[in-house]
Amino acid sequence: MAQSISTNDIERALRNCLKSEGYNLSGPKERGETGVDLIAHKSNKKHYIEIIGFQEAKSVRSRQFYEIFFRSISRLKDGAHSIVIALPKRFGNGLNRRASQYGEAWKRIGKAFPELEIWLVACEQPYSYQRTKWNDWLT
Repeated sequence: MAQSISTNDIERALRNCLKSEGYNLSGPKERGETGVDLIAHKSNKKHYIEIIGFQEAKSVRSRQFYEIFFRSISRLKDGAHSIVIALPKRFGNGLNRRASQYGEAWKRIGKAFPELEIWLVACEQPYSYQRTKWNDWLT
């Protein structure tokens, strides 16, 4: 059975990576606080980042993925020019399949939201992350 990875673990690893790259980071949200999970700012680039962990139950993972998608694109109202969905690295194992399942719809989402990226975060040391565009997952 898949092991859960908490949102806090993903956030801690991503903060570590971004800080080492010289990004200025927003403070952590308080429990129950609304708004973007993390804003990373460097030079003229500001990333609005929404973060989710990895749940054992597939139905929960799917629901959380769709929720985070809508939360991330809602940041456009805040003036975001870069919106990011940050996921545990293991999410990458199924993203091609998910993108393939939705096909043309997935592709259109990528065209409609060119600022939307998916970052895969390794929450074990050494921390790392991989930046991808939404449509990079289409094969």
